Amino acid sequence: MSKPNLYVKQGCPWCADALQYFSQVGLELNVIDVRTDPSRMSELQEISGQTKTPTLKNGDFVVADFDVDEFKQALKENPDEAKKLSLFT
Repeated sequence: MSKPNLYVKQGCPWCADALQYFSQVGLELNVIDVRTDPSRMSELQEISGQTKTPTLKNGDFVVADFDVDEFKQALKENPDEAKKLSLFT
């Protein structure tokens, strides 16, 4: 299984919280900083319809512009995705 993409921006406090959460739960990610790699910003816009971070993409599952509690809620609403990610809330 390929790793989920996590789009972040350097200096974003919500991104730092998300990175800490994913580290704590042991989820391996492809972290993409759209400030240090601006060419990826259009990719972020294409998958999420916006430019805000953090945004997680795993296959067709996208959670855009979230804090950790919102991400956990998205997993509760999408139990199949929680299983795919091996994350249970």
